[in-house]
Amino acid sequence: MRELIILSERILDNLNIRQERYLLAQIDWSQRLIGVKGARGSGKTTLLLQRIKFHLTESEKPLYTSLDNLYFMNHTLIGLAEEFALQGGTHLFLDEVHKYPNWSRELKLIYDQLPSLKVVFTSSSILEINKGESDLSRRAVKYILKEISFREYLNIKHKLDLPAFDFEHILNNQKEVALACKKQVEFPIAEFNEYLKYGCYPYSFEGIERYYPKLLDTVNLMLEVDVSSVENIPFQESRKIKKLLVAIAQSAPFTPNVSKLSERLGFSRNFLLNSLKILDRAELIHEFFTPSKGIGAFTKPEKLYLNNTNLIYALGQSQIEQGTLRETFFANQLKHNYEIHLAPKGDFIVNRKYTIEIGGKNKTTQQITGIKDAFVLRDDIEIGALNIIPLYLFGMLY
Repeated sequence: MRELIILSERILDNLNIRQERYLLAQIDWSQRLIGVKGARGSGKTTLLLQRIKFHLTESEKPLYTSLDNLYFMNHTLIGLAEEFALQGGTHLFLDEVHKYPNWSRELKLIYDQLPSLKVVFTSSSILEINKGESDLSRRAVKYILKEISFREYLNIKHKLDLPAFDFEHILNNQKEVALACKKQVEFPIAEFNEYLKYGCYPYSFEGIERYYPKLLDTVNLMLEVDVSSVENIPFQESRKIKKLLVAIAQSAPFTPNVSKLSERLGFSRNFLLNSLKILDRAELIHEFFTPSKGIGAFTKPEKLYLNNTNLIYALGQSQIEQGTLRETFFANQLKHNYEIHLAPKGDFIVNRKYTIEIGGKNKTTQQITGIKDAFVLRDDIEIGALNIIPLYLFGMLY
């Protein structure tokens, strides 16, 4: 275990990122077993390290380790936890649990047998924690770490302190929110356009020259490593899923014709629909349905978007539609925290109540006339009025 302690201390010494992600303040750290899911590249490792370095003391004896460490070729997770607890350790931070074969069973044993030990673990967004060999639903408190929001991007880039706002607060107090943003950000529209291109992942703060190659490497690792380890899908099958992602990227958003798509790609219907679910859980695409439609394992989605605007640029659509960027941005910022569906009129309906139509600075309210609780979100405006709201404000949700 000593080698893990030395490595943990070395990693913590090298951590120099002080700007904290939104989720650090939302997690109930008093819980004994905490799970953090998120897409590869979203910042889960940094989140754990910031918790240790900036919020715990040496007397609390924390240990960070990744479960893809070669140490676990000859040692078990439960064995590490028992030895760590015997030496007075109190906080165990486990990265990439999906890469350890018996993660679910051994986390259950740690929880049941070592009540003095608090455990925080991260996993791929693909992993369905409650489907492990041992049910952790009654033990683990689970959170999802999303990609960097527009608000976080501005705060990290310019060392600002922009607050987050609730969705309904923005609808009802848009001028206040816009002025609060404008007070700290001189050119919000220019910053917003940059964010759409390369603001969703931390790589942009290391230099934008290599941003898209790094993002494409991350996508490849998601499909070739994470999918294989979580879903037990052979490499050749994961290549098929990558082929499907490229097909979606070339035409998203679109309404999938399952029969034609299956025939074109050489997939069975069930494999295609299951692959769409995997891509959605991997935070690479976003499946959409109307509010009235049930969402089963083999239900065909009614519309598909890429998960965020950076993926649109990285996956190389030849001509990027501004409308696609706007809708993708809005859907991404609300994903996980709000209920969002396709609307019968307009683009989206949020929490089964608010109808949203999205467009450029000249977009009219004609399409939503006569609809209660309906709003137009306009790009390229800094401050709106009545039910016309600047689109970028919805990057302030988290």
